[in-house]
Amino acid sequence: MDSSMIGKIEKAMLYAHEPERVKFEHFEVSFEGDHKSHKITYRDGHWNCDCKFFESRGVCSHVMTLERILVGSVEPADAVPMPA
Repeated sequence: MDSSMIGKIEKAMLYAHEPERVKFEHFEVSFEGDHKSHKITYRDGHWNCDCKFFESRGVCSHVMTLERILVGSVEPADAVPMPA
């Protein structure tokens, strides 16, 4: 292994201890739920999931799971308040 590759590996190890350097801008995920697969997207701080619960509430268990996995690298979903 050459010295430039060793330097890159060392730099990557340092970066890995600074997750605040990473912010996701957009991605698409296939999430295997208990009953079916769901498509989740994240773009410019806004979440979307194709499940029925997300349609009415603006958040769901699939999005909340990804928020926990990616904590600090994504914005939280904007939950819709329940009508009174």
